[in-house]
Amino acid sequence: MIKIDALPAFSDNYIWLLQDLEQRRCAVVDPGDAAPVQAWLAANPDWRLSDILITHHHFDHVGGIEQLKASTGARVSGPANENIPGRDSALHEGEQIEVLGHRFVVYEVPGHTLGHIAYYQPEQHWLFCGDTLFAGGCGRLFEGTAEQMHASLSRLAVLPEQTQVFCTHEYTLSNLRFAAAVEPANTSIQQRLEQVGQWREAGQISLPSSIGLEQATNPFLRSEQPSVSACIAEREGPAQRSPAQVFAALRSWKDHF
Repeated sequence: MIKIDALPAFSDNYIWLLQDLEQRRCAVVDPGDAAPVQAWLAANPDWRLSDILITHHHFDHVGGIEQLKASTGARVSGPANENIPGRDSALHEGEQIEVLGHRFVVYEVPGHTLGHIAYYQPEQHWLFCGDTLFAGGCGRLFEGTAEQMHASLSRLAVLPEQTQVFCTHEYTLSNLRFAAAVEPANTSIQQRLEQVGQWREAGQISLPSSIGLEQATNPFLRSEQPSVSACIAEREGPAQRSPAQVFAALRSWKDHF
């Protein structure tokens, strides 16, 4: 059995901690800071860190790798097309990697960065997607194009609805405020915004999300919906826009929201 917890880091990052309760082994995803992981290991001295999974090269996702690898000998796996410190296993699209006895499939999801990858566990329906898909939103386009990010998100959007979405930032509240501006008549967004507001007020994490919930409330997965394209037409003027063009307009709007 695998237990998954979030270790908070920096101001709004989460380092996902996967724990094999029988073997007393664990893995972490995107440890931008070694300290929260080291603190957990110190509090659980009979546990061993066996794996470090990396989605992309930004410092708040890789900054703790070398310190953790030096102290634990953990295997570091990450995207083949990015410079990842301490990487042992360079992963490409469609490859599979076994972590804590579970098989993860690698998806290349460029957009936020060009080499960004996500890890999908098809039996348990876990998705570790870094800064590509957020709860209620998506990552900024630092390196890739809107077309690339739209294609990447479209791949993730067709995963089973029950798939748990383990993204790496607590951006949900601000993302849902934007979603409500895009689709003010979407009651699912309004209900989710109210719920997440209550959670955050109580100091509760808003993750993981699910693909089904994102399909219903995340404007960046809904660019084919008439209500979303109509909102963009109202803002930018009437035109024939493809879903990717609607997505690009949404992303540009969100950058200045």
